[in-house]
Amino acid sequence: MSAISASELLQIWERGLVQTPADRALELLAATLPDSPRESLANRSLGGRTRELLRLRERLFGRQMAAVAACPRCAERLEISLDAEEMRSDSERAREGELALSVAGYDVSFRPPSTADVIESAQQADATAGRALVLRRCVLSARRGSESVEPGQLPPEVVEAVAQSMADADPLADIHIIISCPACGYGWRAAFDVVSFLWTEIEAWAWRVLGDVHTLASAYGWRERDILDLSPTRRQLYLEMVGA
Repeated sequence: MSAISASELLQIWERGLVQTPADRALELLAATLPDSPRESLANRSLGGRTRELLRLRERLFGRQMAAVAACPRCAERLEISLDAEEMRSDSERAREGELALSVAGYDVSFRPPSTADVIESAQQADATAGRALVLRRCVLSARRGSESVEPGQLPPEVVEAVAQSMADADPLADIHIIISCPACGYGWRAAFDVVSFLWTEIEAWAWRVLGDVHTLASAYGWRERDILDLSPTRRQLYLEMVGA
């Protein structure tokens, strides 16, 4: 994994202002894995993408992540501590490549969804059409006995079994965390979207850095690149001297 400089991360953030979350994820993966073709990155499983983004998060901001949630029952505001390295350990259960399942007389060969599938599904008319497209793309073959079956013709119980097998094979594709409210005792499962979480952190970082650049450029007349090339420690020391 390649290191991302402050200047590069600002450029990624700027491009991401007009991008979808899936495209933002690809921008981050392309910067950290520059030797991998973009098409190859887009075709990685969603869990594989999450694993790399969690690794990137550790490099940028550390492994400990702080999140907030509101209790659905009493609206208590909760602070939640998450560990990126522990989350990545779930990827050890991941199964790559083609998967197979036999259920209700059907033999189905399929693969886990990828970022490319998410991008294509988002362009459909509605969520139902998007799910149907992902099914068509991810089901490689389906047969009932000697007869070939189109993905859209699979019965609901087979589709449900395939979806569950996909989730089991790619556990980081859909992360949920267990939360218990200390105020009222209510417990629930909450989805954790690493793309949105990391992007929110990058956005907050970007605005802080732009403020630093503005302050130091105004005080010393330095160029943006010169300021961004400073280590965070030296940049902070200059900021403190400006404010003294």
